[in-house]
Amino acid sequence: METFSLPATERINSSTENLDLLPTIEMLTRINDEDATVAGVVRRQLPQIAKAVDAIAAGLQCGGRLIYIGAGTSGRLGVLDAAECLPTFSMSPDKIFGIIAGGQGALIRAVEGAEDDADAGIAAMDQVEVGPDDVVVGISASGGAPFVRAAMIRAKKRGAATVGVANVENAPLSHDVDIAIEAVTGPEVITGSTRLKAGTAQKLVLNMLSTGAMVHIGKTYGNRMVDVQATNAKLVQRARRLIQEIGGVPDDATADRLLSEAGGSVKLAIVIARRAVPAPEAAALLDEADGFLSVALGERNVSK
Repeated sequence: METFSLPATERINSSTENLDLLPTIEMLTRINDEDATVAGVVRRQLPQIAKAVDAIAAGLQCGGRLIYIGAGTSGRLGVLDAAECLPTFSMSPDKIFGIIAGGQGALIRAVEGAEDDADAGIAAMDQVEVGPDDVVVGISASGGAPFVRAAMIRAKKRGAATVGVANVENAPLSHDVDIAIEAVTGPEVITGSTRLKAGTAQKLVLNMLSTGAMVHIGKTYGNRMVDVQATNAKLVQRARRLIQEIGGVPDDATADRLLSEAGGSVKLAIVIARRAVPAPEAAALLDEADGFLSVALGERNVSK
């Protein structure tokens, strides 16, 4: 087969053809050189990523969900990004989640043929009852995984906004979605191993999609994660620090007391401290501000 007919992710990388003959440091340098190209590739997709962020934020504000779907590495990255939104932004697992071809077992072990099962992709969208307020993000390095493509077509028919993340130009997936993001990373260090550059680009894109949307719906205060869930010792200390720094609280003991009064909500604890009001009144202020801490604190007049 002539290589130019293959997707870019499947072509031979001339920079690493002799990879197995190189000293370790030179081998790693070649890998690092290839990785260094990824950020620039993603930057060129910022206009499309911005459209997707705005769509996701709008959907979440209307009560919809962000749903990632993919196969193999792409599916695992979607599940990972969704899972990390839960403690970082206090998002419910039924509001942001990932679906991987082959089911949860495919997270740790490859499921043969799962990415080729178009019917399973359709069924996945029906099973979670995708609807008009949802945004579904399909992830496929080649843009051709039948599981992902069928899922996106089905999601669109069900009225959801759809986003495609692929790593080749003019990807088949791009024709199935409302917003196409094509981070064209080119031939991999190991031919066809899209867990490398393609996977790195996908992770960067997904980071932007979720983080950007969370900022837009009031999950941060400046660049601080004020909706963090204090689920371990590190996050408990972070919660205390946020309450002290933003709430003007003098010590850990006071921060802990306020956090308890707020039922574990850092944002609520800060409003209690800064506005000198009891928890119910602070909760009402946050609700009126659509969850935007700066608005609840009276620092700005609009929430969007």
